[in-house]
Amino acid sequence: MTAGGKRALVGAGVAVAVGLVAVQFLRAADQTAATTRSNACKALRPDPVPTALQNREAPDFSLADATGKRWSLRNLRGRPVLLNFWATWCPPCAEEMPGMEDLSRKLGDKAIVLAVSVDESWDLIRRFFPRGTPLSIVLDESKEIPKTYGTEKYPESFLIDADGHVRHYFINTRKWGEPEAVQCIESFL
Repeated sequence: MTAGGKRALVGAGVAVAVGLVAVQFLRAADQTAATTRSNACKALRPDPVPTALQNREAPDFSLADATGKRWSLRNLRGRPVLLNFWATWCPPCAEEMPGMEDLSRKLGDKAIVLAVSVDESWDLIRRFFPRGTPLSIVLDESKEIPKTYGTEKYPESFLIDADGHVRHYFINTRKWGEPEAVQCIESFL
């Protein structure tokens, strides 16, 4: 073998070795990112997803916001949705709303925080948010939509991935404005 052939063979061997190291690095980086995302969601202490909602699409619905715009989960596909069932008369709901508003601001258009109120009227909601809110709020005066999720108490929240599946479930309040909440929801982008 010529000297040039030996150099080419050594060069090819180095290129293969560098390629293998790069693949291992990327796998490790991907695993680290997945672990970080998983830990962010674990930090929120999710409750077990109800059996009826496991491995299937979240129940769809169509409800109007205060302007009359109709919202449905099907139309929100492609972005994660934090679906929150709440009421103005619920003390734990009132406690977590500032964090929900903060989360909504931090997420921007990347994900949706959709709050389904089971109050009697928009007047109660407007009084609850006298300065307005960044949250997307819809009203379910019939109180039927929470039942399709098995919700019996408030607040309850469901993290729905971009494909429309319930990934996490949260009973009672969480610190939604914390970095872990943002990281958890962003992990489903």
